[in-house]
Amino acid sequence: MLEKIEKNSRGYFDHGWLKTFHTFSFADYYDPNRMGFSVLRVLNEDFVSPASGFPTHPHRNMEIITYVIKGAVKHKDSMGNETIIKAHEIQVMSAGSGITHSEFNPLNDEVLHLMQIWVTPKQMGITPRYAELNLSKLPESKHLTLIASESGENGSLLINQDAKIFAGILKAGTELELDLNQSRKYFLQNIFGEIQVENETLIGSDALKMSEISKQKMKSLTDVEFLFFDLP
Repeated sequence: MLEKIEKNSRGYFDHGWLKTFHTFSFADYYDPNRMGFSVLRVLNEDFVSPASGFPTHPHRNMEIITYVIKGAVKHKDSMGNETIIKAHEIQVMSAGSGITHSEFNPLNDEVLHLMQIWVTPKQMGITPRYAELNLSKLPESKHLTLIASESGENGSLLINQDAKIFAGILKAGTELELDLNQSRKYFLQNIFGEIQVENETLIGSDALKMSEISKQKMKSLTDVEFLFFDLP
């Protein structure tokens, strides 16, 4: 079963310094039919103005993944981490028993564009942890690249959940056929370009829920970039 989520159907808020789109219910956006998908609880597309950002705030028992599309984000947290994450890099925080952090756009002349992802954890109250991964050399190929997983396989970042997150950067005309597990759920978040999945065409920031599927064919109609989630 496939269910398309069109980009213009998402919740949208303009806070001046932050323009944000919410795929699932979050903050002041509430839709009882969009409370998440499997363990994927939050999927926000954020545009943060230059020299602006999120001041220090707490989190607990959530896997927080940030995928930077354009610009840079300055991260600082209560574990002592202070770093700048640039375009096509990813950071993962397992908030666990509790953490505080801030996220700012350190650039004075460029908007920060990112995907903010929250995954509910498998175990509660774990010791918080932080890691990041440089994706600037992610190859354009016919294969998805694993960027986060419970096992940390293939150099992916650890997350506290039976889930995998892949990145895809494909040239126009690339065809994929994925062997999937009918008992699991899958979610495709397009970032840019056009990709065809069966009879659905995703553009821009469209997304697609997938369930009860054993095989899935995809074709990039243009150069594309997307995230693909394998969920319990």
